[in-house]
Amino acid sequence: MTENTTSATTTVVWPTLTFTDARGAAEFLTKAFGFEQTAMFARDGDPTVVEHAEMRCPGGGGIMFGTAGRDDTPFGLRKPGNDSIYLVCADPDALYARATAAGAEIVRALRDEDYGSRGFTARDPEGNLWSFGTYTGE
Repeated sequence: MTENTTSATTTVVWPTLTFTDARGAAEFLTKAFGFEQTAMFARDGDPTVVEHAEMRCPGGGGIMFGTAGRDDTPFGLRKPGNDSIYLVCADPDALYARATAAGAEIVRALRDEDYGSRGFTARDPEGNLWSFGTYTGE
């Protein structure tokens, strides 16, 4: 095993998603959950195909994604709408209000869990589940 030399601000886990409409997904994630787009690279000659995009989460971390079917690699052939991501957030009540105002489909309402977390789960327009809560792990 190698020594970890990353800084405390370096994102070391990047969930990678696939979307049918990657640009639309970026707009939704910004509006509903407060993500910030940091990169988006379209295919030369076809701006509807996103080869690679990155977004930062408001509380830290980030995701990468691209357009489904963009090539015949295992990444390009992934089916959209099958992922589930949990993100730690400091104020799930405010984020819940933002997500519902943006029209996000709530699949688990805001609630307190018996293990001490408070949070909710929403589905993005392509079917992925996004859970937000105060639980930071053991």
